[in-house]
Amino acid sequence: MNFKRRIADHCSPLSTCCLLLSFLFLLSCQPTPIPPLKTSLLIYRFNPPAFIEYSADFQPVNEIPFSIPPNCGLNNTFSAPIGKFLVIELNCPNGQTVLFLDTESGSTTQPVTDSDAHFLAWKSDGKAAYLRIDSLGSPQVIRAYTDGTKNILAIPEFTYDLSAKPDSRDFTFTLSRGLGQGSELYFAQNDGRTTTQLYADPYNYISFARFSPNGKHIAFIKIPDSQTPFTVGELWAIDADGANARKLADADSGHGYAANWSPDGKQIAFVVRENPQDENANQNSDALISNIYIVDVEKGTLNPVTNFTEGRVETPLWSPDGNTLAFMVVLNGRMNVSIADMFSGEIKLIEAESACCAAWMRK
Repeated sequence: MNFKRRIADHCSPLSTCCLLLSFLFLLSCQPTPIPPLKTSLLIYRFNPPAFIEYSADFQPVNEIPFSIPPNCGLNNTFSAPIGKFLVIELNCPNGQTVLFLDTESGSTTQPVTDSDAHFLAWKSDGKAAYLRIDSLGSPQVIRAYTDGTKNILAIPEFTYDLSAKPDSRDFTFTLSRGLGQGSELYFAQNDGRTTTQLYADPYNYISFARFSPNGKHIAFIKIPDSQTPFTVGELWAIDADGANARKLADADSGHGYAANWSPDGKQIAFVVRENPQDENANQNSDALISNIYIVDVEKGTLNPVTNFTEGRVETPLWSPDGNTLAFMVVLNGRMNVSIADMFSGEIKLIEAESACCAAWMRK
């Protein structure tokens, strides 16, 4: 006879033991608490080659060995919004290649093996990535799941940018029909079978469109539609329905650095070119001088985070709690990852060895 049955056999309706039984029953019905997500920072160290995982207080706690394949270069890494997977994007002789890295087991898988693959965005639940494949053949956009399954999306082959709406299967995509024709931003539902144009610009490429955390706004960088390799562009924002388009600030554009929303949706961190009049910087990325700035979306106020007088910074990434920005600094051909404390303003080098590609993990 089990414990609860023995108690029941000796209880009167209003007795203390019946109350105890009721209490034990309620305890047995309580759901198992879900442990909170842990945040860590992952960066890639070139020598010896490995991904280094840092704890919430920025102490190294784990190494995941990973060697870049021969004749390939590391373009960037992209962490899933939630979960254990990291996308590694490589530039190889046959084109760009995407790998899924399981940060717990250290194993990698290649979701597309028969063509090139360009990373566009993670699905908001972290279970799949949107990829543009076969760029020089029959371009398509697919949703590649970490379990190996894939879906083809019904969106145009001219698509070059995509942003997943938070907590949704919906997304935006951006396309251009050719040099000199500008670009168009669309909202897509039903895997792209239902689309609505949100914004079009005949003179600029709309790039790095990103939903705000609550999905109510979209920020993007405007890149002039010209043959100049590296140009100065603009940071813009619109409402999620395409209304209320407004310029927020000038921004570096041609070098390809996304702007990113703070977790509370009140600020956007982005890269600003400090030498816009330098013609050499229009042709040579090594001549770029840039810093990270933050704009208050409602007030429009602009504040610098870094104050470098040489070298360049690359895409700033907010920590999930909004207290820290991680970013790469390139100076004299050497890459390092630094962090900026949003309260003290302190800038700290996170890894002494040459490193790149910061990614915040929540798992």
